[in-house]
Amino acid sequence: MQTFVLGGGCFWCLDALYQQTRGVTDVVSGYTGGHTRNPNYESVCSGASGHAEVVAVTFDEDAIPAEVVLDMFFATHDPTTLNRQGYDVGTQYRSAMFYQTPDQQRLFTESIRRNQASWSEPIVTEVTQLPQFHPAEDVHQNFYAKYPGQGYCQVIINPKLSKARKYYAEWLAA
Repeated sequence: MQTFVLGGGCFWCLDALYQQTRGVTDVVSGYTGGHTRNPNYESVCSGASGHAEVVAVTFDEDAIPAEVVLDMFFATHDPTTLNRQGYDVGTQYRSAMFYQTPDQQRLFTESIRRNQASWSEPIVTEVTQLPQFHPAEDVHQNFYAKYPGQGYCQVIINPKLSKARKYYAEWLAA
């Protein structure tokens, strides 16, 4: 088992994607990369905490290759926009990968190089050593599954899931 901590805008989007991915055993929405001790949703959304919204994705490498997990990450958010994903603006929405080992750092750097060909602008995803990970409040865990009719899910998450199904159908649960 391996866990990647990834930030690609609102954590609800990545949570929805990886909750449906075969070989993923756990997804935890949370916060990391900031300077406050006990961040919560309000402090992170204010931008004052410095934390990014992230997901900790645990997966079985015998069931899904690490490269596929990372390629899905790059296919479902815009890694070329600094501190922004669509209407979500601020450092809390930055594209980021937080490594826990030198091997993860290498995998993350290689994934940026591999995925750059899909983007006309340079990828600005930060690759940083993981400081403390703070799980988000319960309401944010598995948000899409709990509130599929919510407007954000319909307008923002559904198109991202459709895009993922287009390229990664074999890895997604039906």
